[in-house]
Amino acid sequence: MKNNNTVSRCFLIIAVIYVTCLLLSNLIAGKMWAVSESITLPAAVILFPVTYILGDIFTEVYGFKNARTIIWLGFACSFFAVIIYLITIFLPHPSYWENQAAFEAVMGTTPRVAAASFIGYLFGEFSNAAILSKLKVATKGKWLFARTILSTVVGEGFDSVIFIMISFWGTMENSVVLRMILFQYLFKVVYEIIATPVTYAVVKKVKKIEGIDTYDEGIKYNIFT
Repeated sequence: MKNNNTVSRCFLIIAVIYVTCLLLSNLIAGKMWAVSESITLPAAVILFPVTYILGDIFTEVYGFKNARTIIWLGFACSFFAVIIYLITIFLPHPSYWENQAAFEAVMGTTPRVAAASFIGYLFGEFSNAAILSKLKVATKGKWLFARTILSTVVGEGFDSVIFIMISFWGTMENSVVLRMILFQYLFKVVYEIIATPVTYAVVKKVKKIEGIDTYDEGIKYNIFT
């Protein structure tokens, strides 16, 4: 972002990718991935960690205030998508159309999953952004690797526990749900560690394109401002 009133092309591209990944993650989260006989994960784990990586890029380059805008934008788009899913489910369908049950089976799980995603998302993304922002000031912009990992450990921890508990508690054995929380958390953290070289490269490129490197000195971390 060049100033408070102008959105750059780079900012817009990253924002669109961010919201797209979030919407797709919510949609595929109801599908279970049998990694092994003892490990089951929501399919969203293949994509949702990308939103944290993009969130790190927003916070690192543009600062917490602009990251906050994107987080709320993602929330609003996800909420709107769920409303549309529900409306389409309840639309009367012709008698010859035989796919209503299948459509409901896929889209009908979305409201509960979305509610879990909304709450986990807000706690996770905002804690991730705030911690990364504060650490950048404290370290004077050094050790990006350590800062992104530490913020992810906290943010993904909130998200994994909240999302899995709300989405799946009571729908399967408790031991399965607890294992899902643990393995999803570990998967996401390892995912970001592996993606760190890509994060570094993108952050460096975006900073060069935008000509900015924001330090959130003296700001208030109010998510509603």
